[in-house]
Amino acid sequence: MRVWPNFNSSIPCRRQPAHDASNSVLIVSSAEGSAAFARVVIMKTAREAVRRICTLLAGVALLLAGCGPLRDLASPAAPDLSAEWKALLDELRAFERTIGFKETRNFARLSDERDAYPYCGQASRRVLPYSYEDPAIRWLEEIDAEQCRDVGFDTDWYFGSVEVWGEIGTPVTPAMISGDLDRFIYLVIHEDCHDQFELPYGIEEPLCNVITYRAMAQFATQKFGWYTRQNRVLRNYAAMQSRETRATVAHYREVEALYARFHRGELPLAELLQARGVVFAKLERALDLPAGEMNNISLANLMTYSRHYARLESVVDRVGPDLARVLAFFRTVDAAKPTPEELLQRRSLDDRKSLAFVRANEDAVIRTVEQTRRGRTDALR
Repeated sequence: MRVWPNFNSSIPCRRQPAHDASNSVLIVSSAEGSAAFARVVIMKTAREAVRRICTLLAGVALLLAGCGPLRDLASPAAPDLSAEWKALLDELRAFERTIGFKETRNFARLSDERDAYPYCGQASRRVLPYSYEDPAIRWLEEIDAEQCRDVGFDTDWYFGSVEVWGEIGTPVTPAMISGDLDRFIYLVIHEDCHDQFELPYGIEEPLCNVITYRAMAQFATQKFGWYTRQNRVLRNYAAMQSRETRATVAHYREVEALYARFHRGELPLAELLQARGVVFAKLERALDLPAGEMNNISLANLMTYSRHYARLESVVDRVGPDLARVLAFFRTVDAAKPTPEELLQRRSLDDRKSLAFVRANEDAVIRTVEQTRRGRTDALR
């Protein structure tokens, strides 16, 4: 199962602080002999202030109308794509072929059955899950928010939805085409990337993110041109997501250290929950998420995309920048990695869904990546 919630699907728009009216108060004498004069001064001053504000606003409106590109330069809004998604999808598929993608069954039709795919996760607060594959998380489908949150105090829960669901020949959903350009392009390339490999999710998720962000930047330049708003939107999305990956890993390590102390008996449960809440609040600010959004389930889900991201990105940097070469390299890794049966026997494991197997599988692929890279380097000497 793949869960990729749209925690932050577009460039964040931060609300500006409200104007402080206390800075605009007129202070006049309270002496009776000056009252009439004060009223005249107040009226004249107020009229003059209104006139100046109106003049200023008119000038600003004229400036924004004539200088649209400058207004959008720092934080461009993502263009609407409700009327053009079919043509955009065709262009994306043509682009994917140029970077070595094989054809997939994804997005072959527009779904009229559902707008998106809801999901629910539940997990004990006493355990920090490793990733979304950790059996400590119970994933439920076909459930509403009320049913999802119907748990005790000792349990974290998370209810959300995703626009697409991997490995089912996912269709285009109304949620996809009612969203933003950057999110649509991300979803198409990322889900099609999954169909290029048979790697563990803990490897495939971050790898496909690295590939997708590079592909988004290339597609933006080819289709829209360097200085266009669309180009900036796509590049900003990729750069922001890459930064947030690193923030996720750093904060997970802090929470992980707290849980290690709890399991050693050094930290009572109440203090653990209070301390992790402080870390969660920091991460929410770093990711520009609403307060209370983060818990063990959402953090473990994000870590599936983040834990090996930096290592895989460094490999892509060495193999690339040609994405076709990157795809070919990781297909070689995919073919050379140990099979699940070999890994179970080698590690004396008997359950492919156990956390021990999940971690061992990821470690084996990372070793295969390094061996393949060294072999490639030796061959070039």
